[in-house]
Amino acid sequence: MPTPPKVFGIILAGGEGKRLMPLTMDRAKPAVPFGGQYRLIDFAISNLINSGLRQIVVLTQYKSHSLDRHVSQTWRMSALLNSYVASVPAQQRLGKRWFSGSADAILQSMNLINDEKPDIVIVIGADHVYRMDFRQMLDAHIESGARATVAGIRQPISLANQFGIIDGDPDDPTKIRAFLEKPQNAEGLADNPNEVLASMGNYIFDTDALIEAVEADGEIPTSNHDMGGDIVPYFVERGEAGFYDMKRNEVPGSTDRDRAYWRDVGTIDSFFDAHMDLISTLPVFNLYNTTWPIHAQSVNSPPAKFVRDSVGRMGNAIDSIVSLGSVLSGTHLERSVVGPWTLSAGGSTITDSVLFDKVVVGSGARVHRAILDKNVVLDAGATVGVDHERDRARGFTVTDSGITVVAKGVRVEA
Repeated sequence: MPTPPKVFGIILAGGEGKRLMPLTMDRAKPAVPFGGQYRLIDFAISNLINSGLRQIVVLTQYKSHSLDRHVSQTWRMSALLNSYVASVPAQQRLGKRWFSGSADAILQSMNLINDEKPDIVIVIGADHVYRMDFRQMLDAHIESGARATVAGIRQPISLANQFGIIDGDPDDPTKIRAFLEKPQNAEGLADNPNEVLASMGNYIFDTDALIEAVEADGEIPTSNHDMGGDIVPYFVERGEAGFYDMKRNEVPGSTDRDRAYWRDVGTIDSFFDAHMDLISTLPVFNLYNTTWPIHAQSVNSPPAKFVRDSVGRMGNAIDSIVSLGSVLSGTHLERSVVGPWTLSAGGSTITDSVLFDKVVVGSGARVHRAILDKNVVLDAGATVGVDHERDRARGFTVTDSGITVVAKGVRVEA
């Protein structure tokens, strides 16, 4: 029986996430809380761990303290079996410069690959919400003979100008003919003209091929040193790039409704929409799949509690997620996601909103279509998301679609 290949996982987590401001004002994008008790990076790491990988590094750069702490506290593996998830900051190994792109991040971290000496390297992003069994993609990569394989997810053709688009070779169903960066006039797939195959930002490489590619890219001064924009085209031009259609991926415990779910939560609107996907009766993305769990930091907290307030007003929660440690007194909560240790007082209403950790909502306060970062405090009678002009005047972010975002630690007066 042949020895299975040794596989090494690299998660690219250095992104600044400017479009998620102010949520990324104090933290890297992969460290942004999601779904109550998770961080965005938990989805990437969980998928790799569930797929059987045991040596994983997380390459960080931008405002990485929160992310580094989360990885070190949450993802502790058994050293006995040489298992680890390690956060690795930019180290300026090739001179006095930081990472200038995702490919450059790998080039400057080549010591990690040299230490493990893997046969195959899986490189993925850290800020998407999805489930994926990378073992199936790995098998397809080996079977195809490609030196690089790109994971693709089917998206409406109307969104083609937002992604890198995979153009498959009609003569070889596993090979990439061209890789189109945000095309304006994309062609639909042969089996569905209304869809395109968008790159998920997940790649599998033969190790020697990856080293060769990033070293060659590092010698090109005009390169953006980007995995999707520069490294994938390098393999396409050489006829060595294959693709893997996420439609083929059968994640244990998934349903027809959520099996091909994938969200790029790079904007406030998409981040908000992904939360709304969680709270339906039949969720578009199911957090309760125990066969393929999304692991997170264990919160040392008591259960959430719903009680009457001091004057006997009853609270209720409809179509919502409420995290551990939260106490809602006489609050009307609807279509919302509430993070750990949230406190809300009598007569308050929270609708169509996302609250991070340790938010305090005062008596009679109102929150609607809003995202409140950690430690936000609303005074009694205060409002967020009710009057957009007032929200803007107070310095809050308000998107074109009407979502108000309050930054970490802000006190909102009545």
